[in-house]
Amino acid sequence: MAAGAEQPKLEIQGTRQFTAWLAEQKASLAFTTYQSGKVFFIGLQPDGRLSVFERTLNRCMGMCAGPDAQTLYISTLYQLWRFERANPTGQTHEGYDALYIPQVGYVTGDLDIHDIATGADGRVVFVNTLFSCLATTSDTHSFQPVWHPPFITKLAAEDRCHLNGMAMENGRPRYVTSVSRSDVADGWREKRRDGGIVIDVKTGETVVEGLSMPHSPRLYQKKLWLLNSGTGEFGYADLKTGRFEPVAFCPGYMRGLAFSGDFAIVGLSESRHNKTFDDLPLKDRLAEKQVDGRCGLQVIDLRSGDAVHSLRVSGIVQELYDVVVLASVVRPMALGFMSDEIRRMITVAES
Repeated sequence: MAAGAEQPKLEIQGTRQFTAWLAEQKASLAFTTYQSGKVFFIGLQPDGRLSVFERTLNRCMGMCAGPDAQTLYISTLYQLWRFERANPTGQTHEGYDALYIPQVGYVTGDLDIHDIATGADGRVVFVNTLFSCLATTSDTHSFQPVWHPPFITKLAAEDRCHLNGMAMENGRPRYVTSVSRSDVADGWREKRRDGGIVIDVKTGETVVEGLSMPHSPRLYQKKLWLLNSGTGEFGYADLKTGRFEPVAFCPGYMRGLAFSGDFAIVGLSESRHNKTFDDLPLKDRLAEKQVDGRCGLQVIDLRSGDAVHSLRVSGIVQELYDVVVLASVVRPMALGFMSDEIRRMITVAES
């Protein structure tokens, strides 16, 4: 940026009924912003206006929250952090009903961690994209591998197939998304347009193929939902036919998918200002619909496929990665590492 040039301002604006929808859901949202290194917590102020709280975490990407919104996991450039809700339900901290503090940090090295979840045993499992595998944390090493696609012949720091998404079933990884079947370093980049697949972790079989940059598979309401990011389509996998069934077009590069009631919340990113996405169908779809790629969240009604609400993010933030729903939380916040507040925040476990 040239000397004296103004820094782009951050702007976050919801559509007219977005705050009313949040109130109806009795929930709040959190999302990571990848290149900008920001985690945002979106809720409601006491007067019903939008509450926006942010913290800086270097290259934050994968994120997961438990059904009780007590624990958050967030991946960063070379660490995996566990945040815990510090204030009991019913108590507020400076007007926020949920205060998350970083409790445990695992130094993993730069594994390019994408999707994260917690298993039935309480252990965290994540997509280790650099090593093309699913992994968990280790007390003595950077990670412990737990599964890899059958076509990957060696665990190497080569991002061979760009394994990125993970859907859990009964506390275990069940389906994953991969941009290709490549078994050579960075080979997935040559198959971004139509080499994407969904793999059944239990059997190792490919259950859907022909996708374009698939992300964020999630099992919800007896369907396997996912984002066909290269085409801009949100939909589900018909596991009987092996076909992807589009439900809605989203005007942006999609990553991050969560659900609340009969609604899906999809993360959108602007088209990158280089040629990374030029060969994807999404570019032509956006031009056809005469719209630029957007950054923010889009709320889709699963019953109709309509985009009923959205949250636009502009300025310094241009890319999102993950989004989670914080159930029964109205106004969340988190402590970071740069202020003295974290030094003074001490909690005591029950004896």
